[in-house]
Amino acid sequence: MEILGIDIGGSGIKGALVNTDTGTLTTDRFRVDTPPEATPQAVALVTKQIARHFDWQGILGCTIPARVEHGVVHTAANIHNDWIETRVDDLVSSATGCPTHCLNDADAAGVASIAFGAGRSRMGVVFFVTVGTGIGSALFTDQHLVPNTELGHLPLHGDAAENWASNRIRKEENLSWEEWAGRFQEYLDLVEFLFAPDTIIVGGGVSRPEKVALYRHCLQTQAELVIAELENEAGIIGAALSARQQLVS
Repeated sequence: MEILGIDIGGSGIKGALVNTDTGTLTTDRFRVDTPPEATPQAVALVTKQIARHFDWQGILGCTIPARVEHGVVHTAANIHNDWIETRVDDLVSSATGCPTHCLNDADAAGVASIAFGAGRSRMGVVFFVTVGTGIGSALFTDQHLVPNTELGHLPLHGDAAENWASNRIRKEENLSWEEWAGRFQEYLDLVEFLFAPDTIIVGGGVSRPEKVALYRHCLQTQAELVIAELENEAGIIGAALSARQQLVS
């Protein structure tokens, strides 16, 4: 089944049609810059532009960098404050004319990983972490998502963990990969203490092979640690998969 997936990011909003049976893109990705004032209305217009680009009128899945419960946004740590209490499913559906399901961006990437990436067939507790501008998380028990964990906001050194161990911080503080890995290790230690995962999957910008080679040897975890496989397509694929799960009976 083909579904349009849209991934809303801080710098760009990307979309593509997804074969949800195989977890593959059936079109090239189409990208539009995120509006400077990324209000709900401005972002909704971009989703409309993407749907029109693909001449799409079917089911649509969309990621949001926030906590989303029953189609309503409840946090705005990394997006415009106007998003709080926005009925995002209704907003995007109204803009595009498509039946829409929205979910947290890291949850979407995790869903894709569990279905078609490094997490496929892995049972028990699986912790998916995406590391880039911030730290996103998705937690699964026996392949079932526990939504909206947002564990990048766990307290670490008196601040949110993503303000200590994200890739953005590595760049801003000019940390070596080994120095950053020491910070990321502290974060993983905290996650293991709290959730005792069986598997940890590392995604986001730091999951590119040339970067993994610079820090992987510094990390030691009780859980099996593996690197995500889907890279930049994970959010789009996961958005489409989640929309199918929620909107197709």
